[in-house]
Amino acid sequence: MPLYQRMKSVQSTLLERRSIRRYEREAIAEKDMALIFDAVRNTPTSYNGQQFSVIDVTDQALKERLYEMTGQKQIKTCSHFLAFCGDYNKIRCAARAKGIEMPEFENTADGLIVATVDAALAMMSAVVAAESLGLATCCIGYARTADPEGIARELGLPKGVYVVCGLALGIPRELPDLKPKQPLSLLVHPNRYRADDLTPYLLAYDAEITAYNETRTGTKTDNDWASHIVGYYSEAMSYNMLQKLALRGFDLKS
Repeated sequence: MPLYQRMKSVQSTLLERRSIRRYEREAIAEKDMALIFDAVRNTPTSYNGQQFSVIDVTDQALKERLYEMTGQKQIKTCSHFLAFCGDYNKIRCAARAKGIEMPEFENTADGLIVATVDAALAMMSAVVAAESLGLATCCIGYARTADPEGIARELGLPKGVYVVCGLALGIPRELPDLKPKQPLSLLVHPNRYRADDLTPYLLAYDAEITAYNETRTGTKTDNDWASHIVGYYSEAMSYNMLQKLALRGFDLKS
């Protein structure tokens, strides 16, 4: 049995999850990857359409090129880098083979949401399976935004397929502090979205994140929550994702 492998309870798998960016050189056992892929395969999807695919990147040279494109070091040091993609190529191929007229569902907002949700659910299936084995995971959104067409070329994606998110998998070499999350009172709203003033609760959480960043193990920062996230939004305004999606064969009309 690999040294890292220790089956965890459902509770610890879900509640002790953290993003880990440093990995040992040890490879992940094939049977463990098989479990992860079986979990991905059993993901619930819209209409059972399975509007997603996964590219499993283990070639070191390819991982290093993807690292150069994204700046995410964990891509080149992980054992497996998984690119979770929204995928309308497969259903189009099947429809064409059976002479079925295919509507332009992927060119609607709902179509884009459907494939994105499917791919995101599949990624979470992989995260839970991997975490249950004691493996390290790190979701990488930059795989979607850094260079969409360049990454698509590297991964050989046909038209109708786009990267939703990346996932680095490896043997953990660190155990970072557990990052504070918003309290349940801000996340779970009984029956209706709460109507009171959320400001004091959000500012309290903002202060908690600031304190965490100033005192956490490893690299410390003075980042708060609100300005850090809004700063990301400001940066993301320049991504022009509709234009990038058009290069993947998507032309949203409704």
